[in-house]
Amino acid sequence: MTRRNARTSASVLAGDTTTTTSAPAQAITPPSTFTDGLPLPRKIVFDLDYTLWNCWCDTHVTPPIKRTADGLTITDRRGQSFGFYPDVAGVLRWIKSQGIILGAASRTHTPELAREMLSLLKVPGTEAKSALSMFDHLEIYPGSKVTHFEKLKKKSGIQHEEVLFFDDESRNRNVESLGVVMYLVRDGVSREEVDAGVRIWRERKGRTKREGGIDAEEESE
Repeated sequence: MTRRNARTSASVLAGDTTTTTSAPAQAITPPSTFTDGLPLPRKIVFDLDYTLWNCWCDTHVTPPIKRTADGLTITDRRGQSFGFYPDVAGVLRWIKSQGIILGAASRTHTPELAREMLSLLKVPGTEAKSALSMFDHLEIYPGSKVTHFEKLKKKSGIQHEEVLFFDDESRNRNVESLGVVMYLVRDGVSREEVDAGVRIWRERKGRTKREGGIDAEEESE
């Protein structure tokens, strides 16, 4: 059974319709790797399904959809509700505050629905009108994510070696053949997952020292 089929079985057959909503951005402290003075990726890219929100939008969401009054969730034709994982607003806010390019790479079979969900969901605690407006680049369509990242590179001009990618499916590690570092998310992106991903990116790219050439361990001695 694939990771996708396992998720579909758990949510549909078991009737799991738990709705997640993002906490206000200011309630989430910055990832520690964003304040330790060490290098950060120039671009961070997120998958959407089971990475930023708790569903497969091409499987669990039945259009038409509408935004709830507070904008923290959307509801579909069947009355099911969907929203971001709790730390998402804070994570997006802190990424943008660092001047990091923010991208999305999804292989969903309903790209227009995914974009509509991003356009309806708000990011509480930020001035953004919607989550969609926070992203610099979007690549949302079926197929290998190698294609997604080649197009993201052309759009941003940022080399693959400067990119960190968060995704919940191990099959998408094939983007690492390009030089991208992928971190496998297990239960939705969180502040802790971002820290873990940044640390792995630093280790693999040999970026564990500050610009002055001193690393964290040397400074603490």
